[in-house]
Amino acid sequence: TGIVGLLGVLALGAQRRGLRALELDDATATALGFRVERVRIGVLATAVVLAAVAVSAAGPIGFVALVAPQLARRIGGVGPLSLWAAAAVGAALVSAADLLGQYAVPGVDLPVGVVTGIVGAPYLVWLLARGTRTRPGGLT
Repeated sequence: TGIVGLLGVLALGAQRRGLRALELDDATATALGFRVERVRIGVLATAVVLAAVAVSAAGPIGFVALVAPQLARRIGGVGPLSLWAAAAVGAALVSAADLLGQYAVPGVDLPVGVVTGIVGAPYLVWLLARGTRTRPGGLT
C-alpha cells in the first residue's frame, strides 16, 4: 500500500497545474487552456482509487474525511485550505486512532474505524451545531 500511496501522490502532483487553475473558476481555467471536465474526472478517478486502496487495506475509517479538513482549517487559520494540510491532519488522526485502538484497552485491539467513530462523531455533531448557530439563516 505504500507504493500505491506514493503513486497516488505522484498522480495528484501531475494534476497540480489543473487543480490550481480550478481554484480560480471554470471560466478562467478554460481561458488558460485547461479542459475543466477532464481535470475534474482525472482528480476524481485518482481520489476514488486512493480511497479504495485505503479502505481495502484498513477498513472503513469513518469521519476522517469530514473532520480532517475542519481541523486543518482551525490549525492553519483563515485562507485557502491546503490539500496537503488536510491530508497531513487526516494521516495524524488515523495514526492516533490506531495507537488508541491498540493500547487504550489492555488485551483488546479495537479497529481504527471504531476509534475514529467514537472520537469523530461527537466532534462532527459539535461542528454542525456550532456552524448552524453562526451562519446567516441559522439558529441564533
